[in-house]
Amino acid sequence: MPLMNSSLIPLCAAALVLLIASGTSVAAERPPNVVLIFVDDLGYGDLGCYGATKLSTPNIDQLAAEGRRFTDAHSASAVCTPSRYGLLTGQYPVRAMGGQGIWGPLPTTSGLIIDTNTQTIGKVFKNKGYATACLGKWHLGFKEEPCDWQVPLRPGPQDVGFDHYFGVPLVNSSSPYVYVNDHSIFGYDPNDPLVYGGKPVSPTPMFPEEASVKSPNRFSGALKAHEIYDDEKTGTLLTERAVKWITEKKDEPFFLYFATPNIHHPFTPAPRFKGTSQCGLYGDFVHELDWMVGEIVQSLEDNGLTDNTLVLFTSDNGAMLNRAGRDAIKAGHQPNGELLGFKFGVWEGGHRVPLIAKWPGKIKAGTQSDQLISQVDLFATFSALTEQEMPSSEQKDSINMLPALLDAPSEPLRTELVLAPRQPRNLAIRKGKWLYIGARGSGGFNGSKPQHHAWGGPAAVQFSGHRNSDIVNGRIKKNAPPAQLYDLENDRSQTTNVYRKHPEVVEEMKALLESYRPKQGSQGQPSKRSGPR
Repeated sequence: MPLMNSSLIPLCAAALVLLIASGTSVAAERPPNVVLIFVDDLGYGDLGCYGATKLSTPNIDQLAAEGRRFTDAHSASAVCTPSRYGLLTGQYPVRAMGGQGIWGPLPTTSGLIIDTNTQTIGKVFKNKGYATACLGKWHLGFKEEPCDWQVPLRPGPQDVGFDHYFGVPLVNSSSPYVYVNDHSIFGYDPNDPLVYGGKPVSPTPMFPEEASVKSPNRFSGALKAHEIYDDEKTGTLLTERAVKWITEKKDEPFFLYFATPNIHHPFTPAPRFKGTSQCGLYGDFVHELDWMVGEIVQSLEDNGLTDNTLVLFTSDNGAMLNRAGRDAIKAGHQPNGELLGFKFGVWEGGHRVPLIAKWPGKIKAGTQSDQLISQVDLFATFSALTEQEMPSSEQKDSINMLPALLDAPSEPLRTELVLAPRQPRNLAIRKGKWLYIGARGSGGFNGSKPQHHAWGGPAAVQFSGHRNSDIVNGRIKKNAPPAQLYDLENDRSQTTNVYRKHPEVVEEMKALLESYRPKQGSQGQPSKRSGPR
């Protein structure tokens, strides 16, 4: 065999070096994976890194220690379904339903409320060739209105940007108490379909009062699917599926939207977590959530994906003052920390939520940001991350917050923000340090007695030990101002309504709010679309 011409050796070596360098460059330029952990009803004060002392969240705290913690982040609404709509579409929920807005949780028979032609964060990633999955709570409807729950459950998550869906279709406190896998019922038997309103209803586990309310089942049939569904195993099941999916997709860029049922009522942690906190089942359910986060983070590490993965952790709204929440407060825990109010209401406790971001080498570890940020901003942020132009005609509410993740901008990226409660009349607007609420009270729940599942409003303020100048003895004062204005820079706890001290600011904020508010008569009656709580 003839020897290679010596003059060709340097050329071959150079080509080899170029090939290796090119391969390294391609590997280095692989798009980042994104894992969005979107939890349910977790309050601003429910994590150790946000001040909790009666429970322990070492895995989530480690995320904050290795990344950035935000102190002024908000869900688009103080209610689960509207906040999820805003997250996925990048639009304020007041724009949903053809402009009438979505204000409350969807009922059991709701069709899909996201138009399948609308851009979503799932589609943003799919446009760039990402594998996409939604695992966990959906609560945005299936099929056309009304949903009859017969398979296939289309349109659904797979029609708005997700290759794969598995999880709790509505909410863990309400039927049908089955899991959905892609567009079918998990454990589906064509000879035994789900029947809404059928008799006798199919059995599902129930829990004592201290776990808070779980509504009775409203479906018959699907006995095999109902046997599979287990509240106390749901967290483990979803986590195992997330870890498996990450491992299967490790060789391609992926986006995982992991929407946990924790810590929505009923509080049903796996038995190994019960009794592990100092604030009852409430804290125990947070402990299970922390374990779930730890397992997902560890799976990224085990698959060599940590350095090229952006992990985001946040909540769909603030904590709710249900039975377990009240027990936690009695034990010395404040679910929303120093913030006024609870889930469903537009006071800060209803929508200011934890937000933690980790991306080694890109986000400086152990940092904090006071940037005003909304979850609707993730649409524009993910568009920028994947180097795509955002369709401004649809996504006019979303602002690119990538600079707030990667750098430390000296100026605010967002200057105003619309915040929605359960009641349209209490729609609010934030501009700089000012928060204006267009009516008295929080616009959320107003239960006031121990047997009431849905405490909120003035009575909840009294129970939790917070203060507000409009409230005395658990009621709104008769001479309280007709609306509310708060200086959040100097009064984040909203102790003092300064409506009458700054009439010029009130007029400016009122006009700004009206520019966003749905036209008169378009809001409908929110109770007609009110679903499980």
